[in-house]
Amino acid sequence: MCKLNIRRMEEGDLDQVCAIEEETFSMPWSRKSFQDTISYYHTLFLVAELDGEIAGYCGCYQSLEEAEITNIAVRRQLRGHGIGRRLLMELMRLGKEQGAFAYTLEVRVSNQAAIHLYESLGFVSFGIRKNFYEKPREDAMIMWRHWEA
Repeated sequence: MCKLNIRRMEEGDLDQVCAIEEETFSMPWSRKSFQDTISYYHTLFLVAELDGEIAGYCGCYQSLEEAEITNIAVRRQLRGHGIGRRLLMELMRLGKEQGAFAYTLEVRVSNQAAIHLYESLGFVSFGIRKNFYEKPREDAMIMWRHWEA
């Protein structure tokens, strides 16, 4: 694998980001949702670029010292190479520079690969949201990660 470049998401990335979103999620965000979201001052959305192509992305909303991770996805054929880990680590590093010391996210209870990744980065389960997901209907595990300020 060549050098991975992680940077802020730009409007020119959205075609590739939306393609990854659609291959990953049963209820994908629209292009307009991404377009609107990356323009907000309280969001941080990143892409991982590999050989000029978007390999994955992640993003969060920040409110003071807390951030909610809303999206993380990696192209199907590139999963298992640490791209998601690198994206999350950079997201949390940049978020910490902006004052975020706590991160939360929801993950399907059946998504053991993602849960393992989050746990390896210090996230812990804080409960279950019943029937949070649709298509198919499934519970979500609520996970948090805290740093000392």
